[in-house]
Amino acid sequence: MRIEVQPASAEYGIWFQRVDVSGVDPMIPARWDCVTPSPLCTRIENDAGVHVSTIEHLMAALAGCGIHNALINIDGPEVPILDGSSADFVAGFVATGIRRLGVPVRALRILQPIQVQDGEAIARLEPCDNFEIDFRIDFEDAAIGQQSKRLRMANGAFIHELCDSRTFCRQSDVDAMREKGLALGGSLENAVVVAGEKVLSPGGLRHEDEAVRHKMLDAMGDLALATCPILGRYTGIRAGHALSNKLLRALFANPASYRPVMCDAAMTAKLPGSGIGRADIAGLRAAA
Repeated sequence: MRIEVQPASAEYGIWFQRVDVSGVDPMIPARWDCVTPSPLCTRIENDAGVHVSTIEHLMAALAGCGIHNALINIDGPEVPILDGSSADFVAGFVATGIRRLGVPVRALRILQPIQVQDGEAIARLEPCDNFEIDFRIDFEDAAIGQQSKRLRMANGAFIHELCDSRTFCRQSDVDAMREKGLALGGSLENAVVVAGEKVLSPGGLRHEDEAVRHKMLDAMGDLALATCPILGRYTGIRAGHALSNKLLRALFANPASYRPVMCDAAMTAKLPGSGIGRADIAGLRAAA
């Protein structure tokens, strides 16, 4: 699988182009209303039925590096999982260099709380001068258990705190998926696999709370489908990809809950990716 990320002009947004298809529209906008149901990942699809799945880690890397406009050429239907985190994408973007467009960034200011719920799972957006993520999880496996974390996503926080945190799953879930012919490419090298109190992946955890950090990474990628940075606080309680997308749909269904704003220098400094450089990726523990 090959991916090439090309720079784009202001207000272009993020688009995926399936270079392996012909005879149909290969262009898929990375947008909240193009998300289609898919288990365990985020998948987008255009009107011609052309799709790309597992986009969340790449979208998180783009958002975390302050990249809001890009064309992504991909020669297959799924973004590679790599080591299960966003670290390789981030390292590639920062090492190559990020083109600054010299025009104001358009952001989405949250004006009033919006919340969606599915059983015990909750996702909420509420007003805040910055972009913050507050996440809480609770799993039966003692290797994960209850974890919570809250971060203001400015000054390279995504790179330093979240981008190397890997997706996680239970060994019993892996076995069940493989019995159904799913996750056949998965391994202990591209996910944190746990069984009760044990972490089965070589080298153990990168962070004691790696699981909740990865859930925050996923939320970063899913919220990037709003098509511009958010000025607000996201709270996730046992939330996943589907609930985050449901939250965006609820947000855009209520125009009184948000306002597009053009950011001045002070506002831009509060956005993810502002001021990052090569020094920020020096300690990344991405897969080779």
